[in-house]
Amino acid sequence: MKFDNLRVVVTGASREFGRALAIGFAHLGAEVFVSARTVEAAERTLADVMGSARERIHAFGCDLSRPAEIREFARRVGEHTGRVDLLVNNGARWLDGVELEDASDDQIVETIESTAGGTVLMVKHFLPLLRASQRPDIVNMVAVRGPDTAGMSTAHDAFYAAKSAQAGFADILSHRLRSSGVRVFSLYPPDFSTSDPRSVEWEGTGGDPDEKLTTQALFECIVYAVEQPRDCFIRSFHFEPR
Repeated sequence: MKFDNLRVVVTGASREFGRALAIGFAHLGAEVFVSARTVEAAERTLADVMGSARERIHAFGCDLSRPAEIREFARRVGEHTGRVDLLVNNGARWLDGVELEDASDDQIVETIESTAGGTVLMVKHFLPLLRASQRPDIVNMVAVRGPDTAGMSTAHDAFYAAKSAQAGFADILSHRLRSSGVRVFSLYPPDFSTSDPRSVEWEGTGGDPDEKLTTQALFECIVYAVEQPRDCFIRSFHFEPR
C-alpha cells in the first residue's frame, strides 16, 4: 500500500478532521498512533475503522494542556516503535466567544496551553523518534491565526492568540530543523467540511464553487507533501475561502 510501514502520530483524533486523518492514513497502510483528551475518546476512532486497517491504529489518552501526559504519550509510543515518520499536530482546545470577557481565566489559559504549548511539547518529546526516521515530517493544523479570518469565526480571542503562537513556532521550527532533514509544514484552511472517510462525500471533491473545502482535499494535500522528494520543503498550504 502507498504508506506501508509509515509511522504516523495524530493528536486530537477523536472527531472530525483528526479522526479522518487517522482513518485515512490507516487505510493507506500506515501504522497510526492517535491521541485524544481521554483514551475512551481515542478508542472511539479505533472502533470506527473498517477491516484490517483497524489493526494498524493504536489509541492513547493525552490532554495536550498537561505536560506530563505528553511526555507519557511519547514514551508509550516509543515502546511500540523506534521511530515516527509523521507527526500531525491537529489537537487544539476550541474556545467560543466573541467578547474577551466571555471566557474564564482558566478556560483562556487552558486553550493557550493545549494549542500552543501542546504543539511545542509534542514536537519536543517526539523529536527523538522523528530523528530516528529516514523521512521525518511534522504537520501543523493551524487553520486560523489572525484578524483576517476573525469575521468568519466565533472563536474566542484566546484561540486566535494560541493559533498565532502555533504558527510562529511552526515558522521558526521549519528553518531550524531543515538542516537535520526534518520537514515542517502547516495548513491554513478556511472553514471546511468535516466529512467522514467512509462517506460518499469522501470519495469525491466538491466541484461546486459554492461548496466548502473538503476534508478529503486537506488530507490529499498532506499526502502530497509527504510524498515529495526529501529535498522539497513545502512550508505551508494557504487556501482561499470559497
